[in-house]
Parts: sequence; C-alpha cells; structure tokens
Amino acid sequence: MEKLTTIIIDDELHGRENLKTIIESYCSELKVIDTAESAIIAKELVLKHNPDVVFLDINMPVLDGFDFLECFDKRTFMVVLVSAHSDFGIRAVKQRVEDYLLKPVNIKELQQTVKKLQAFKKEKEKFPQVNLSSKIAISLTNGFEVFDIDDIVRFEADGCYTKVFFKESKPLTISKTLKEFEESVPKGCFYRIHKSHLINLSYVKEYSKIDGGLITLKDGSIVEISRRKASDFIHTAKKFLNA
Repeated sequence: MEKLTTIIIDDELHGRENLKTIIESYCSELKVIDTAESAIIAKELVLKHNPDVVFLDINMPVLDGFDFLECFDKRTFMVVLVSAHSDFGIRAVKQRVEDYLLKPVNIKELQQTVKKLQAFKKEKEKFPQVNLSSKIAISLTNGFEVFDIDDIVRFEADGCYTKVFFKESKPLTISKTLKEFEESVPKGCFYRIHKSHLINLSYVKEYSKIDGGLITLKDGSIVEISRRKASDFIHTAKKFLNA
C-alpha cells in the first residue's frame, strides 16, 4: 500500500516539529507533505494537496480544530485529533474523526492509529461508495452504540430529550437535544422541518399542504412541517431525491 499523505496542523512550532519527527522516525506508512500553524492556512493546504490524513490540534487561536472541520461539508481526508486535553471526546465523536491522541504523543498509540488509518483507507478503496462518515455514535446509559445513518428515519424532540426512530428496531429516547443531533448528522442528508422534527430525506414518501403541511415517511409516520420551512424543504428534497 502506498504511503498515506499527511498534513500536521498545530499552532505551536514545537508541536508540529515533534509530531513530524516521530512520524518520520517510527511510522514509515505516513508521508508528511506539509504542516500548518493555523486552521486558515491548513484549509488552503488541504485544498491544494488533498491529503489522506490530517493530524489536527484542537486548541488554536481564531479558529480551533473543530472550527476547521466545520469548513468542509464533505471531508475527503481522515482526521486524527491531537490534544493535551482528554475532555473533547464527545465532540470528537460528533465530528466522526478517525482517532484521538493525547499529547505528549505515545509512539505505540500512534502506530496503532496508523494501522487504523490504513484499514480505513483500504476499506474505502475496496468499497468506494462507502462513506466513512455514514455512522453516528449515540450515547446510552452505560456507554454508546454506533448506528448506520441510513437506518435512522427521523428524530423527534421530547423536551430536553430526543426520540430516535429507526427503520426496523424500536425507537430510543436519548438524553440529548434535537439541536445536538442536528449538528452531529451529515449535512444534506437530514432536514429540520419543524422545531420538533428532524427527518432523513431518504425516507420521504409524500408531501401534502393539508393542515399547513404534512410529510409522510416510508415507515408510515406523518410529521408536521413548519409553514416557513415548506418552500425551502420542497427545493431541498427535490434536489436531494433527484441527485
């Protein structure tokens, strides 16, 4: 397998140089093609080089690591977050990054991460239609469970909780707001049609103007759409379904 082209993003020179040295010394599977001291510069480098992997520091001035990831609607690169802090785990899951390393970087942990990256790359090449961001981790009472995005029909707000409705299995009530789910699902795949409803566009069966606007989904459920959302929804749904 060819080396994975890599860009390192860290606002501290020592952080960039140290990780670059470790990679070049202990991870021959990677090829560091550039480094960046800010998310703004990094965005330009990513567009220029189209790397396989980005090692991304989280705490940076102006735009932090998460702001950087928000710049890309569709990521073509794998992401390894690198931070001196361990309290970004939930946000990392939401951003669907491939791995999370703590500073100072442990060589053995880095090598294990590289093996994961190689496996992801191999899987992507074997099944190019597979989107590595097509899964979502949902926190449960005793941990979390990973679900396929395609199996989720819709989300429904229930106070500070959210009900998650699936294609085949029973719905779950999760201690998480609808807004949080809206921010964690792939953009363009789900649409917030109402303050209480977030639907998977793949499951739209019918739209009706009756009673101000109703949407019938393929599982038989009928959900209300906000009047002010109707026009934009019709445009978005048609664009999505005809893509």
